[in-house]
Amino acid sequence: MPVRVRLAPSPTGYFHVGTARTALFNWILAKQDPEGVFILRIEDTDPERNREEWVEAIYAAMAWLGLDYTGPFRQSENAPAHAAALEALRAAGALYYCDCTPAEVEARKGEGATPGYDGFCRERGLARSATTALRFRTPDEGTILVPDLVRGEVAFALSAIDDFVVARRSGEALYALANVVDDRDDRITHVVRGEEHLANAPKQMMLWSALNAATGLEVPLPVFAHLPLLVNEQRKKLSKRRDPVALELYRDQGYLPEAVLNYLALLGWSPRGGEEIVDPATVIEQFRLEDVAHSPAFFDLKKLTAFNGVYIRSLPPEAFAARCRPWVDPGAVPWRPSGYRPAWGEDRFDQALFARLAPLVQERVARLDEVPAMVDFFFTEPTMDEAAFDKVIRHDPEGAALLDAALHVYGALEPFTPEALHAATLALGEARGLSLRRAQAPIRCAVTGRLVGPPLFESLALLGRASTLARLRRALERAG
Repeated sequence: MPVRVRLAPSPTGYFHVGTARTALFNWILAKQDPEGVFILRIEDTDPERNREEWVEAIYAAMAWLGLDYTGPFRQSENAPAHAAALEALRAAGALYYCDCTPAEVEARKGEGATPGYDGFCRERGLARSATTALRFRTPDEGTILVPDLVRGEVAFALSAIDDFVVARRSGEALYALANVVDDRDDRITHVVRGEEHLANAPKQMMLWSALNAATGLEVPLPVFAHLPLLVNEQRKKLSKRRDPVALELYRDQGYLPEAVLNYLALLGWSPRGGEEIVDPATVIEQFRLEDVAHSPAFFDLKKLTAFNGVYIRSLPPEAFAARCRPWVDPGAVPWRPSGYRPAWGEDRFDQALFARLAPLVQERVARLDEVPAMVDFFFTEPTMDEAAFDKVIRHDPEGAALLDAALHVYGALEPFTPEALHAATLALGEARGLSLRRAQAPIRCAVTGRLVGPPLFESLALLGRASTLARLRRALERAG
């Protein structure tokens, strides 16, 4: 039977990096089978929490990651099948109506250790009404074993699972039942999801078996695989309130999707040979669910950023320049980071100049959002770093003298090339007993506004003689 997997996110917030990891692992499984199918199904049956903008965010995240899928489908579209399944289960005696309120359930617990609902309405024979929900009749004794490709066989005592609700008082199916019906209809062969869903597995297995019996349609149970939790540096589960977990954040900061996918693949799994920078084809060839570890996986932001730097440096220069456009081109671009605009206008931006600049900064950034600060002095007057200016110009006896000397030497320099600028600045420093690094520091600060940036002499040549000299003069005036 061909592999059929699904991603079933709820549109209740940002696209979590854990969801992205789950999407990737499902996508890999589908790609390993020539007839494999990867379905995107939006779990949109909770109208109080769902928002259409989060649905669009799911689509945008999947498109950015480049994970192709069948669909998208919406769980709400399958409501007639959910209703039919509820009726079949009720007619078979697997469900019963209950009118207990949460307060009444809690009051009956008293000091007892009942895990949840106590079965009060099991034999009351209630009919459907505006105040009744439907509960599944869970066996009182025994054990249910969840076969899991990641965690092995996991045992759950049935005495610890209460008669859980499968339909609201409105008659609308809840997640547990709707999810099972959709998986059956979609002929899902593997349920690959986060560890937090492991507790749902025994309920879904019981519902699956009950539906087989109630409908007379024997649908094979899918294989389960519950992926390890993602944790932060403190080894605590990643939290939306505490940790940067939104995939949109990484997209807006200029992480490359291929770098993110490579890193996500290593959260719980490792390729053969110890190599960590691996292409999708290698991951698809080597990945096995049985090789996924069940211990928590550390989401290491520093490592992800290092991966991103490797991928940035591997891009052809023209491809790197194209990837940078949302951050540097103030004109019309297909997409731009949320709430961001370049600090310069369209009249100041020169795309051909940036294409020549791109190789100068490509080796020096680990994220694309670091590029504007590297090149802003080409397209707008630089904002001076006052601490840097004081350090290398205002309070350095050699600073102003070097700027004055550079003005005269650069003004007569022919040709105005990186090589000539390098040689002239080296000579200026040697005449004063200074290293090249010390000699170029005030010049860099005067021209770019800071002490770090792309290679200085290549930058001065691209900026041009007139702009370079004008900025040196302004810095001298500023220094008094």
